Amino acid sequence: MAIQIKPRIAAFRKPSDISSEDAKSMPQKYFVASEIFAEEQKSIFFKEWLLVGHQSQIANAGDYVVQRVNGESLIIIRDKRGNVHGFFNVCRHRGSRLIETDNGNCAAIQCPYHAWTYGLDGQLIGAPHMDDVPKFEKADYPLQSANVGVWEGFIFANLDKNPMPLERWLTPLAGKFSHWNMPILQPAKRIEYDVRANWKLMFENYSECYHCPGVHPQLQKISPYDSAENDLREGPFLGGFMKINAGKSLTMSGNACAAFVGKIENLQQVFYYSIFPNMLLSLHPEYVMVHQLWPQSPERTLIICDWLFHPDAFNRNDFKPEDAIEFWDMTNKQDWHVCELSQQGIASRAYEPGPFSSRESIPAAWDREYLGHLK
Repeated sequence: MAIQIKPRIAAFRKPSDISSEDAKSMPQKYFVASEIFAEEQKSIFFKEWLLVGHQSQIANAGDYVVQRVNGESLIIIRDKRGNVHGFFNVCRHRGSRLIETDNGNCAAIQCPYHAWTYGLDGQLIGAPHMDDVPKFEKADYPLQSANVGVWEGFIFANLDKNPMPLERWLTPLAGKFSHWNMPILQPAKRIEYDVRANWKLMFENYSECYHCPGVHPQLQKISPYDSAENDLREGPFLGGFMKINAGKSLTMSGNACAAFVGKIENLQQVFYYSIFPNMLLSLHPEYVMVHQLWPQSPERTLIICDWLFHPDAFNRNDFKPEDAIEFWDMTNKQDWHVCELSQQGIASRAYEPGPFSSRESIPAAWDREYLGHLK
């Protein structure tokens, strides 16, 4: 089912820190230093496409979500033509924050300070008492736009002035996930986690199951830790699949919890992919789980986890989304706990980079990709 993708070798701008030959974890500074964190924000999170949500969150005209991205507040909104826009949450009059709620619906965007009003397309449509201001034209004051794009139903934003188009960036993944019907899936649950660990530790943790026998006994019973096969091994998109034991599903009960999301060829596989720099995509036969990672400091990361199901599943008597949600909430917390333990140990003066095992080739590849983005 998976298409073949020619690997892209990441540039090595810091070959002294990690290479394919020494295959060790990164030095301490990458997990604790404020200057490294600042460089990450500048070189990665202000330049790359970042996952900010799913189009099901803004299904109708006027639906919006407000997302904080690297200190900026962005309004992601759908207009009357169905187009998705991104705007900085800043009034063009005197800079007031426009929308204070995290999500909602509006007929127009109105500033709470002086009532300047903008259409869903960002154009200024109302500015009280400005008609007598010489040379004032509403057309000169639209909301400042942010780059947004939609891929497989997921909404991405980019703060760079002239980024590579999202479609071009994700060209290597074209058609790869079509069996899961992700554009039409609907959310059943969102859980936010505040993790006291560096964001890179979560990516490294997600990218291997070397830790699964000891950390995830429930997961290990259903999906053997040594069954992983990776098809994306270098570059910004990494991962592959693991086996699910015959007749089982990744739920608390071990049974399927919903109608299948699409025409899945092998019901005994679960796919895990990381999409640089803030998306973790988990593809199950009957649901999709996706994580957004938002670094808050060198030692703290906000993680947003969504569970998505086929719309037909919601009307069936056998729909039990909590069976999957409880399973992965438990597993997530197990992962975040060991990541926090790693953060505590890495902060010690005793820490030195350790060698990756043969089962940690994807974390090593992720580290190489990450280092290639730093100046």
